[in-house]
Amino acid sequence: MTVLLFHTLREYAGTGSFVLATDGPMTPAQLWEALEARHPGISRFAASTRIARNQDYLAGSERLHPGDEVALIPPVSGG
Repeated sequence: MTVLLFHTLREYAGTGSFVLATDGPMTPAQLWEALEARHPGISRFAASTRIARNQDYLAGSERLHPGDEVALIPPVSGG
């Protein structure tokens, strides 16, 4: 799956996107575990970050699938 990182997450990880190899569907919690393995400490942003899959916000316990485009969107301010 393609993972897109925005704002603080992009700055923290040092990249705006990367491909995450997955064998099958994963929960948002499993996504954060995989991100933590790649970018230690990133899970501290989990509680305040929205996850979008294929340009729609993820609802509840929906799963992410190989081939999805996943966007991690932290809260931002400004106008």
